[in-house]
Amino acid sequence: MLNITYLSHSCFLLDDGENQLIIDPFLTGNPTATVGPDDIKAKFIALTHAHGDHLGDAVPIAKANNGLIIAVNELADFVAGQGANAHNMHIGGSYEFPFGTIKFTIAHHGSASPDGQYMGEPAGIVVKMGGKTFYHTGDTGLFSDMKLIGEMDDIDVMALPIGDNFTMGIKDAMMAARFAEPNLVIPMHYNTFPVIEADPYEFSKKVEAIGIASKVMEIGETISV
Repeated sequence: MLNITYLSHSCFLLDDGENQLIIDPFLTGNPTATVGPDDIKAKFIALTHAHGDHLGDAVPIAKANNGLIIAVNELADFVAGQGANAHNMHIGGSYEFPFGTIKFTIAHHGSASPDGQYMGEPAGIVVKMGGKTFYHTGDTGLFSDMKLIGEMDDIDVMALPIGDNFTMGIKDAMMAARFAEPNLVIPMHYNTFPVIEADPYEFSKKVEAIGIASKVMEIGETISV
C-alpha cells in the first residue's frame, strides 16, 4: 500500500508505512501551503527541477532529517554544494533506494537555480514504492512519449500539471492522461498564483469522460492506493 498526501502546488508526500519520500517541497513562500519544512520528517527528497517553486525547502528538509536529495546530476551537485546529501541521477536512469525505485523521464520545461545557474534538464519522476507506481510528470508540456512511459509501466497514479502558461493546460493534460492510461489521475500545479488559475474539477470531469479515474485532492488530503 502507498499513502499519497498532497501538500499543494506540485508537492506530494509518499509513505509506504516505513519510508517517506517528498517530491518538490515548495512550502516556504507558498501561499497555499498549510505546513512548513519543520513539519516534514521525510528522509528522501526527489526534485523534478530547480525552479524555486519546486526546489523549495529541499535543502533544509534534507539537513534537518539527515535526508537524501535525489535529482538530475547538475541539480544534485548544486544541493550538495549547499551541504545536503545528494544522489546524482539523470534522465533515463533508474536506481533502487530503501523505499523502492526512482526513474527520471524527460519533461519539456526549463531548470535554473533561483540565482539563474543552469541546473541540468528538467525531469519527470516514476516512483515504484509500496507495490505501486506513481508518475509525477514535473512541469512539462505535452509529449507523445508519455504513451511509451505508460506502456513500460502500469501506472497506478499520475500527477499532471493543469495550470497552463508555464505547463500543460487542461486540454493537453487530458491528452497526456489518454497517452499514459494510468489507473488514477491527480491534477497539480494550479491556483497557487493567479497566472496558473485553472478549474481542477473541469479537468477531472473531462478525464473521467474518457474512462480514466480522477481525483482532485484537497491540500493536506491523503489517499491510499
